[in-house]
Amino acid sequence: MSGGLVALLDDVAAIAKVAAASIDDIGAAAGRASVKAVGVVVDDTAVTPRYVTGFSPDRELPIIWRIARGSLINKVVFILPVILLLSQFVPWALTPLLMLGGAYLCFEGAEKLYEAVTGHHEDAHDTPAVLSSQEHEQKMVAGAIRTDFILSAEIMVISLNEVADQTFALRAATLVVVALLITLLVYGVVALIVKMDDIGLRLAQGRTGGAQALGRALVRGMPKLLAALSIIGTVAMLWVGGHIILDGLKKFGFGGLAESLHHDALAVGAALPFLGGLFTWLTETLGSAMTGLLLGAVIVGILHLLPRKHAAPSGAH
Repeated sequence: MSGGLVALLDDVAAIAKVAAASIDDIGAAAGRASVKAVGVVVDDTAVTPRYVTGFSPDRELPIIWRIARGSLINKVVFILPVILLLSQFVPWALTPLLMLGGAYLCFEGAEKLYEAVTGHHEDAHDTPAVLSSQEHEQKMVAGAIRTDFILSAEIMVISLNEVADQTFALRAATLVVVALLITLLVYGVVALIVKMDDIGLRLAQGRTGGAQALGRALVRGMPKLLAALSIIGTVAMLWVGGHIILDGLKKFGFGGLAESLHHDALAVGAALPFLGGLFTWLTETLGSAMTGLLLGAVIVGILHLLPRKHAAPSGAH
């Protein structure tokens, strides 16, 4: 009987080792997938605070919670099953789908630059008003969740691409972990950003000089932080979008541009041996961002400039 018990304990130990290894695999895969989605994550973090601006402070965190819950539902309930089925039965569709999303990122980044240069903004949330009605709150939450759906789809597809060669179960588990971690990260940071001015005001009203100075710095620093996030998000979108396009073209047999960029990056790194790795990465990243900017500019031109040229003659009559 004791022998049977020992055998059972051995089996339990073996199962525990397999489970631990699986958890390690899921954690490692989730980490790789999350890093590749960084461009969309930063943009998501930069965009969301707009939907909370103008509300009374006591409604800010409840609104962020509603948007975060909607974001998690987007990822787990709607997006996850669709892309898992695609990866299982039509895996060839993932690359074009990823490239389509990459093109959208390039367009979004280039459009932000276009708006910054021309001063033309179509975002209705840039002129906030202090409105706290239930109807207005519902409208803003619904708009934020719709915007999040596009960004969440990009995050999940980019993440799936990193674990496309794994088993179905590992892919599913990894994407669930990514969905939870990234939603927590994005909306945790958003909540901190939105409440930073309140925290700063509280500290500024404190008795100690150090707390007051920190509070005033937080209040002054919030607009600068939002501006910095917007710039970083734009650059990251162009970089990630351009990289996706180059990698997709390579998979379809058009890898000349990606290979040329990689060789140039290695040459730059070799010329600077002390910081070779850093400059190799920077060169390749810059090349990807320029590719994204070029493609995005073409799309922006098609969607914004050409329609205006067609509309000009009709306005002249």
